[in-house]
Amino acid sequence: MTHPADDETRLVPADQSDEPGNSDLDSDRIDTILDAVEAGDARAVAEALEPLHPADISDLLEQISGPQRHALLTLYPAGIDGEVLSELDENLREEIIEALPREALAEAMRELDTDDVVDIIEDLEDDDQAFILGALESDDRAAVESSLAWPEYSAGRLMQSETVSAPQDWTVGETIDHLRTIDWLPDQFYHVILVDERHRPTGHATLGRVLASKRDVALKDITEDSFRTFEASESETEVALVFNKYHLISTPVVDDAGRLVGVITIDDAMIVLDEEHEEDMLRMAGVNEESSLSDRIVDTARGRFLWLFINLITAIFASAVIAQFEDAINAMVALAVLMPIVASMGGNAGTQSMTVAVRALATRELTGQNTRRVIWRELIVGLINGSAFGLIMAGVAGVWFGVPMLALVIALAMVATLTAAALSGIVLPVILDKIKVDPALASGPFVTTVTDVVGFFAFLGLASAILL
Repeated sequence: MTHPADDETRLVPADQSDEPGNSDLDSDRIDTILDAVEAGDARAVAEALEPLHPADISDLLEQISGPQRHALLTLYPAGIDGEVLSELDENLREEIIEALPREALAEAMRELDTDDVVDIIEDLEDDDQAFILGALESDDRAAVESSLAWPEYSAGRLMQSETVSAPQDWTVGETIDHLRTIDWLPDQFYHVILVDERHRPTGHATLGRVLASKRDVALKDITEDSFRTFEASESETEVALVFNKYHLISTPVVDDAGRLVGVITIDDAMIVLDEEHEEDMLRMAGVNEESSLSDRIVDTARGRFLWLFINLITAIFASAVIAQFEDAINAMVALAVLMPIVASMGGNAGTQSMTVAVRALATRELTGQNTRRVIWRELIVGLINGSAFGLIMAGVAGVWFGVPMLALVIALAMVATLTAAALSGIVLPVILDKIKVDPALASGPFVTTVTDVVGFFAFLGLASAILL
């Protein structure tokens, strides 16, 4: 198996470097490919796909329709190699795998490192998993099966089994001589891992330091201070956060006995972080984290229904508050005109504070040590912004309706609403996190309810007390 080249080394194919932009997936190339597909011209399809980066081919497959994908795969299945499958959106990957000829699928999977194979097959049906495993070489199959035995979303699932290690008492010269004699090295690796007699990692040395050192230098004398290991059972999210915090490039993975079983590289760790960020963003909007543009209409509607239903309930609750002040609204139409402004400002302020809190909780920046300080900061921010926008709206309302006391009412309501919004936006995610409920998923409805209820109650209640 070979390791997919990093993005930096694959942006421009070697044979296209003298033609800038020749491998871009622009609208003209897409039209050319689709015209060739419609004409049933396999050769033209192959010529158009050949210079494209695997990520561009995956983008193409995600952008075109189902019938066009099927026709393209029929004409040129060889164009969908392992790297393309690795780049594909998970929701579309299974469709592509089912459409590929079995021989083309087997060849594509043999090209990948074990971590990429695991990532592709872990969510497939049993029949597809069995076929892909049967297509692998025996050593690779054993490594993939070993990774699949670890819990989902663990370091064991994330790691690649191909490692480059050397006894901890070797010299640089012995290590280089050994590496030159073996033919199973990954195409891309960053460290030589030092192991003891029980195959437990004790350090690692970068390839740069190995190549820059004299042959008689001991490996243990050029190891990195940043060396650390992860247990295979650890959460992949925790692993990714550590990679990001300490700027790691690759790190060994060990089993329960501390023996080396794999290695995690920065590209895999950053993919996990990217997926976490995407999931948080989608959950905060009430969208299923597995949603994509390739989903069916029915699946998309079903995935959004629950969130919209919850928001309907909270809207009814807020409307019930408004109903308590029906007489005040009937007596002064200006209140109905200004209510949406109060609600909108409160909702936006709450969303700002909530977004900061959810992101900080996800990255472990918001902890028990700084929670009180952050809450106090958000409270002060809410008061400052509430006062500023209260003064602005007081001027607008005074000029618009010519009722000085109405200007006072909306000014006080804006202070109360924006303060409550900022406070609820930080406090509610913290509380939800404490009780083990995902803040990204559940914060939105609660914060919206608080800001609407406080905003309407403050505005209409003050109006009833002062104006009527």
